[in-house]
Amino acid sequence: MSLNRRIAPSILAANFAKLGDQVREVVDAGARVIHVDIMDGHFVPPLTMGPLVLSALVDQGFEGVEYDVHLMVERPEQHIADFAKAGAHNITFHAEATPHVNYTVQKIRELGCTAGVAVCPATPLDVFREITPDLALCMTVNPGWGGQSFIESSPDKIARLRSILGDSVELEVDGGIDVSTAGLAADAGATLFVAGSALFGAPDPAQAYHDIAAAAGV
Repeated sequence: MSLNRRIAPSILAANFAKLGDQVREVVDAGARVIHVDIMDGHFVPPLTMGPLVLSALVDQGFEGVEYDVHLMVERPEQHIADFAKAGAHNITFHAEATPHVNYTVQKIRELGCTAGVAVCPATPLDVFREITPDLALCMTVNPGWGGQSFIESSPDKIARLRSILGDSVELEVDGGIDVSTAGLAADAGATLFVAGSALFGAPDPAQAYHDIAAAAGV
């Protein structure tokens, strides 16, 4: 099975005073995946949003849009039901955040969502030799802060992860993705590209979406 490349705008970088309008702008530009970063102030220092924000976005009724929830939280198995109920399509959690990776993948699927497993830049890829999620997220910056620069060694790790996963598992990259790095990640085997600051921080987010999509070969 071959996977289509897609761009996932991250609302972490959006203006929350006009969140619905900003999401509509990138959806009108072609985005069909919206990335929702959840941080608890423990697994990573910042504290962000909860399921109510996701639910409010889902209620906007954007046609054909999937919500990709990225849990940067401790003990994610305690929170997945709330995000599934709020309207998540995919829920990704960090392998470093729980000793119950297999259990959490199973519970996410039982809740009707696809299950993603993420690893931080310095985390070995061994977990993906023990379990095959629906999506693997290779962080290309240290999680928790927007606007960081893409870690230069990331393409090698992405390529190694693609080799482990084979061709049928979505491989997502998150961190420092812009027109200069999206192609590097794509060439290494990534298929889903999270873009935050480079997109919502641009003067014209719709044009930025098109530029990043072109760089990634979408």
